[in-house]
Amino acid sequence: MAGELPFEQPLVELKNKIDELKRFGEEKNIDFTEEIARLEQRYAKLAEDIYTTISPSQKMHLARHHQRPTALDFIQHIFTDFIEMHGDRLYGDDLAIVGGLARLNGIPVTVIGHQRGKDTKDNIARFFGSPHPEGFRKALRLMQQADKFKRPIITFIDTKGAYPGNTAEERGQSEAIARNLRDMMLLRVPVICVVIGEGGSGGALALGVGNRVLMLENAIYSAISPNGAASILWKDASKADQAAEAMKITADDLKEMDVIEEIIPEPQGGAHKDVPAASAEVKEALVRHLAELLEMSADELREDRYEKFRRIGVFEEQTKVGSTES
Repeated sequence: MAGELPFEQPLVELKNKIDELKRFGEEKNIDFTEEIARLEQRYAKLAEDIYTTISPSQKMHLARHHQRPTALDFIQHIFTDFIEMHGDRLYGDDLAIVGGLARLNGIPVTVIGHQRGKDTKDNIARFFGSPHPEGFRKALRLMQQADKFKRPIITFIDTKGAYPGNTAEERGQSEAIARNLRDMMLLRVPVICVVIGEGGSGGALALGVGNRVLMLENAIYSAISPNGAASILWKDASKADQAAEAMKITADDLKEMDVIEEIIPEPQGGAHKDVPAASAEVKEALVRHLAELLEMSADELREDRYEKFRRIGVFEEQTKVGSTES
């Protein structure tokens, strides 16, 4: 077992005991079948208990797990004939956003996603999945192309937020995000967004204006990252776990508030435990929702997208009763 998080340590210790007992039995030619079976039953029960009671802060760490599948991993397992396209035709190519043409069960689609790195060198090249303006403009260019040729759009969201440095601000970070929000709302083709890891701030929402927004079971989605919220509320980014507990960032929270349409189940322990199985669940959901959206006309798709976001944030007004003065 590798890459386990702190709350998974009891499982690691029990698994090590099972493996040690198996090795000892093989070396000494002793039959420990019954003992091993009991320990494996105990392991299964412990895993069930741990993974069915994961807290929001623990889900945050799962969403950020360094082995968690990225957009390119899902693209490889779900789509065929993927052709990556580069550049925004204005400034350059941002590796924090990947996108191109592909087929989903034979249907031509445009696929776009945030892309984290696989190692330190790759993360530096991809700015740890935090796009510059040219990344958002590349995504918008591909969306406009898809709209022109009537191809459905599928986006994979996985970023802590847009790149916060001077270079991004100089090139119009806020304008690029705002333009994506506006123009995605006006698209006349089906748009399905899937939060596969961490969806943070405007950097996530710039790829998140869809007819359907889906989330993996252990993904998180928020207006600001827990670290950013902790920096504002407590002047201490290390209190991200405390912020995560209060922010309603999990898939269950967001489904309850009608921010998302569906929670996609993950293999026990997280998507990184079985990437093909996680990809199969995502593909099934994409195929099902796309079939529904393809029945709609262009005008119906735009209206559906508009109404979806209008429904978010329902509130009630209460008339204040004034007190009579004596």
